Amino acid sequence: MSKKTKKIVILTEVELRKTISRLTCEIIEKVKKLDNLLLVGIPTRGIELTEVLEKELFSITGLRVRKGTIDPTFYRDDQNRVGTRLIQAADIPTPIEEQEILLIDDVIYTGRTIRAAMDALYSWGRPQRVMLLVMVDRGHRELPIQPDFCGKKVPTSKMESISLRLKNVDNEEGVFLE
Repeated sequence: MSKKTKKIVILTEVELRKTISRLTCEIIEKVKKLDNLLLVGIPTRGIELTEVLEKELFSITGLRVRKGTIDPTFYRDDQNRVGTRLIQAADIPTPIEEQEILLIDDVIYTGRTIRAAMDALYSWGRPQRVMLLVMVDRGHRELPIQPDFCGKKVPTSKMESISLRLKNVDNEEGVFLE
C-alpha cells in the first residue's frame, strides 16, 4: 500500500507570477549592464525558470538577455548520496570572461548543487561576478552559500520536499510542499 503524500500550496500560480515579476525587477535594479548579463540555468527546473525570467526581462526592458545551462552533476561531492541522472550538455553561448553570471535554480537546500555548479562554471573561465537566484530557500545549508535573489523562504523539515511546477513542463504552475 503506497502512502499518498499531501501537497501543500506554497505559491499559487498568481503568487508565482508576482514573485517572478518582483525578482525580475530586482535583477534590473541590481545589474547595471544587462547586456553583460548571462542567465545560467541549473537542471532541471532552473533551466525552465531561466526561460521564464528571460521572457520577463525582455517584456520589461526590450533587451534579449543571453542565457545558457550548466549541469553540475559530475562536479558534485555527494553523488553517492544523491545519485546520478541523465546529464544535460552545458550550453554556454559566449565566453564568460568579464561576464556577470546569474545562476538560476528552483530550490536551494544544502548548497551542494550550487557549489558544484560554480565549479562547473569556472571550468569555462572566470566571470566578473557570479550571483544566485532561487525561487525557494528551504534552509538546512551545509555550505556557506546564500542567494542574491530569493522568491520565498520556506523553512522545511529534512523529510519534506519543495517543487516548482511550471505550465510548459508540468501542466500546472506554483510552488508546492510535499
